[in-house]
Amino acid sequence: MMRTYSLTRRLIVTVLLIELVSALCVTAVAFLYERHAHFRAFDILLRGRADSLLGAVQDAEDANDNVMLDGTEVMLPSSDIYEVKDASGRLLGRSSNWTGADGQLHQQKFERDGREREASGSDHSLFYETTVNGKTYRAIRIEGLRIVDPGDKGGGIRRYVTVYYGSSTNRVWKAVFRSVSFYAISSLIVLAVTGLLMAWLLNRGLAPLRALAHGAAQVSVVSWYFSPPESARQSKELAPLVIAMEDLLSGLKQAFERQRRFAGDAAHELKTSVAVVKSSLQLLQMKRRTAEEYEAGLERCLNDCERMEQIVAQMLTLARVEEGKGGQPAEWHADVLQCIHEVVGQLSTTAQGSGISVLIHGENGIHATINPELLKLLCLNLLMNALQHSPQGTGISVQVLRLEDKVEVQISDQGDGIAPEVLPYIFERFSRSDPSRSRKTGGTGLGLAICKGIVDQCRGTIEVVSQLNTGTLVTVRIPLADEDRKKALQQ
Repeated sequence: MMRTYSLTRRLIVTVLLIELVSALCVTAVAFLYERHAHFRAFDILLRGRADSLLGAVQDAEDANDNVMLDGTEVMLPSSDIYEVKDASGRLLGRSSNWTGADGQLHQQKFERDGREREASGSDHSLFYETTVNGKTYRAIRIEGLRIVDPGDKGGGIRRYVTVYYGSSTNRVWKAVFRSVSFYAISSLIVLAVTGLLMAWLLNRGLAPLRALAHGAAQVSVVSWYFSPPESARQSKELAPLVIAMEDLLSGLKQAFERQRRFAGDAAHELKTSVAVVKSSLQLLQMKRRTAEEYEAGLERCLNDCERMEQIVAQMLTLARVEEGKGGQPAEWHADVLQCIHEVVGQLSTTAQGSGISVLIHGENGIHATINPELLKLLCLNLLMNALQHSPQGTGISVQVLRLEDKVEVQISDQGDGIAPEVLPYIFERFSRSDPSRSRKTGGTGLGLAICKGIVDQCRGTIEVVSQLNTGTLVTVRIPLADEDRKKALQQ
């Protein structure tokens, strides 16, 4: 058994996955942005504190005119680390929580970087990260100038100072993750709300489709009632489907009704013939009869058997035509006038016996895209109908015309005509203008159904115009053969 799945669930899961990926992307972008913004602000803070530390470097008031770090003016967080040295490498001051071992290594590195920056004319400050006592610090190195005794001759003595200042990045990362957590939690909340909202909206939006599916599921062979909901009919997306389903079910209903009617009519025709044969045999069996009476009874039985055989043969022909047997359309090629002459030749004896003349008019060499045998069967059925319903001494006219891309065959008679109320149903199986199904009128009601099947198979058309006591005109149009169509276009 094939597993089923829910379109609603698939749509919700798909959209939620897309939103989840989007939320992850937004969170990643937010993380990069917040990290950049917080560390930029942190670097500004470090620079400010390093500048304050540089400002606390004062004249040492000694004989060598050195500088010193005035600890009374240094008001910095106790968790930060710093170190101040002069140009000779003499330590001016250091935070109590920094041994200076790591700083000496960085100092060598930064002195090289500083020379490179000085050569290029860039700022002498540099940010870096270091680890002190197992903690990660972000530090800055700045170089400053302090002037001792600026009032002396020459503007005083210049003393260069290098400041190393660092602060723990833990609180920065906490701020970054706090901001990113806000984005992540907000995204998850939006994701959950969106999922619930989508489930409600999809269930509501797909309600017409579910109602349409429920209505279609009620249709069966015994019940053709189909009532689509108005919501589905008013929907632009579902309206074409509703129309297509209604047309399909209407066609299927008609096909099933025709099939049932065909089975009933076939059973009636065969039952009548069997009953006649049985009754004839029973009459012969009731008493001893002469040889002539036996011959007459057997002849009646033979005629009824031939009628049954004719019905069965026409039913098989109709089934073969409707199945499309007879070759592919590209292979069909028939000389229309030649086929008509052959059919008229076959019916000449019948026509002469009824005193009916058949006149043929048309241009030679017109070829149609149809199987020649099917064309002969088509003309045979149409001419047989005309002969059976034409009074003695009248005539039947057959005319062949070439249209733009079709061949038109017109068969007209001066017979009894067809009643207007019967005319729409003449192409149905076992449809006859004589509702009593009298055998005197001839035929089984399958001839026009076979004609309709042949014409449909070769993509043609057939029309019947008739008036009571005046006559009937049958017009058949069949596509021209490829060669004739090309010649017509060249002309």
